[in-house]
Amino acid sequence: MASFSVKAIDHVVLTAKDIDKTVEFYTTKLGMKHETFKSNGIERHALTFGNQKLNLHLSGKEFEPKAQHVQPGSEDLCFITDTLIDEVLSSWKSAGIEILEGGQVVERTGAVGKLRSVYTRDPDGNLIE
Repeated sequence: MASFSVKAIDHVVLTAKDIDKTVEFYTTKLGMKHETFKSNGIERHALTFGNQKLNLHLSGKEFEPKAQHVQPGSEDLCFITDTLIDEVLSSWKSAGIEILEGGQVVERTGAVGKLRSVYTRDPDGNLIE
């Protein structure tokens, strides 16, 4: 048995082919905030929301340490919003975003129970729920 337990996720790292396209997608389509910060004297990029963030690594120029097998498009992320999911679907359709799963809201089970979801992909092909 572990001597401690994990409480929450602080951040996840996304490896992107193009930082600018990734920032544009997550800020304009998901309402996240873009921030830059310095780490070991190097400018870094992150997308913040609530008390969490997505740190961004440029493919081929990742920061150490990193995951063993990094590649753009290998994430499957599910986000929670206070906005009604039907409004998210409508907003995404109006913005011309391709909606997966038949272009409709689907029933799923998340960390705290049942939820209604819509799916799309970010510019790198990561699955976004």
